[in-house]
Amino acid sequence: MDFVNDIQSRLLAEIADITATPTGAYNIRANSQLAARNTTENIDITTKTDKPGIDIRIKNSTKGETVHIPVVLSESGLKETVYNDFFIGNDCDVTIVAGCGIDNCGAHDSQHDGVHRFFVGKNSHVKYVEKHYGSGDGSGKRILNPQTEVYQEEGSTVEMEMIQIKGVDSTVRTTRAELDRDATLLVRERLMTHGDQKAESVYTTVLNGEGSSADVISRSVAKDSSYQKFDSIIIGNAKCNGHTECDAIIMDDAKILAVPQLEANNIDAALIHEAAIGKIAGNIIL
Repeated sequence: MDFVNDIQSRLLAEIADITATPTGAYNIRANSQLAARNTTENIDITTKTDKPGIDIRIKNSTKGETVHIPVVLSESGLKETVYNDFFIGNDCDVTIVAGCGIDNCGAHDSQHDGVHRFFVGKNSHVKYVEKHYGSGDGSGKRILNPQTEVYQEEGSTVEMEMIQIKGVDSTVRTTRAELDRDATLLVRERLMTHGDQKAESVYTTVLNGEGSSADVISRSVAKDSSYQKFDSIIIGNAKCNGHTECDAIIMDDAKILAVPQLEANNIDAALIHEAAIGKIAGNIIL
């Protein structure tokens, strides 16, 4: 991949399993600049004209295609906010691979804030994978604050894998989803913090349509003196099913706060929350 340097190439492998030029549609951003882009007959990617970011438009009935949109930072002191909008047509079945990797070997903080909006058409299925990773031996922090909005039309399904591998000093992940009739949302968060790292996750799921459902689950490990907060809110405005769960392992001097919340505004809203935090033997790691 001649469009990235060796450090950026390593980051791409960590966050998006990219070890060669991807096939299909992709948009790779490196050090706040477009590094490479490709579109297909069914997936178009264009640069926004009013602010940093891109629009991804996926045609109706697109199936079996993947779009990669990773971001990597390898210079200390870079800070950016990027706005990406996804317009997914009806009857699609696609995978979107995002994620951000920061390598900071300097004294200044590096930060990427990604603001993503998903507009998912009727009866479409979207799998979204977002990985965060930090590396580098500098004193500058690696900061990631993703914001995600999901709007699901009737009969659609969105699967979200939200993963923080290691090395991120501070992150606040904010996700809000609104579901129409018979729509389904599945969230699987996996998180590990160590050192003095701080990680907060806030999920707000609004079940507006009859027959809609959500399953929001976080699995995490907190080590050393790190801090985690998991805040999950499910609001049932119709006959619906919602479940949220936090299962966390605490080690050393870490701290974990789990705040599950349920709001039922319909007599047929069936909502459940579970939370468990506990210690394990020191030789067992997630």
